[in-house]
Amino acid sequence: MKKLLCVVMWVLPVMLFAQSPFDGTWKTNMAESKLSQKPYVFSVNNGMYDCESCAPKINVKADGQDQPVTGQPYDTIAVQVVDANTIHATGKKAGKPTFDQTRTASTDGKMLTVSSTNYPADGSQPFKAESKWTRVSKGPAGSSAISGSWRIQNVNEDAAGLTTTWKGGSDGLSMSTPTGESWEAKFDGKEYPVKGIYANETVSLKKLGDRAIEVTYNRDGKIYSAQKITVSPDGKKMTTVSDNKQTGRVSTLIDEKQ
Repeated sequence: MKKLLCVVMWVLPVMLFAQSPFDGTWKTNMAESKLSQKPYVFSVNNGMYDCESCAPKINVKADGQDQPVTGQPYDTIAVQVVDANTIHATGKKAGKPTFDQTRTASTDGKMLTVSSTNYPADGSQPFKAESKWTRVSKGPAGSSAISGSWRIQNVNEDAAGLTTTWKGGSDGLSMSTPTGESWEAKFDGKEYPVKGIYANETVSLKKLGDRAIEVTYNRDGKIYSAQKITVSPDGKKMTTVSDNKQTGRVSTLIDEKQ
């Protein structure tokens, strides 16, 4: 009887303090992920930069000067025409750079390369990303070669932009990244602040099962993104189905336990 009692007392703390399946550091495997194939539409024409697929839409002078925008994580954007096939764009928040981006169309106009340097809001080390896009349709007559409708094919990004660390318990979860973004929320549907980013966002959590949750992000008081996140039974893979409510794009991201 004493031996049985000892076994019960030994197992009980393990059960009480069992780790959440989300606990640990995860890295997105872009090769296994499936990005939304809904086209992005933008153009540079008659001295103006127009982003039809941005939410909200952007229409500013392409003169290399900071132009005010609203509803974005940045409050100004400067678009400069480098040559017939290339533009450079810089976003700023309160005068502080949030990103530098170069878009270059191939000589035949069928491919687009987008190279970005991203500057975290907390001042931590910038990280880079490069993506390849294929043309869906041409831009307006006489517009820059980067103009038109494009579908993203693949993304290569520094580890800092792909890595998240999660910690959980019975009543909630926390998430943080090497780029300074973090939040801590309970499974009560209430909104909690997202820290370390340029946008004004909150997050709310809903538990869907032992290994599944729903994460909803609100930006400026409106639903921005709804994510259903599931950890595999073996605890090695985390699948996120991310529905961007502002742009209508749904992507599936695969993260691997590090």
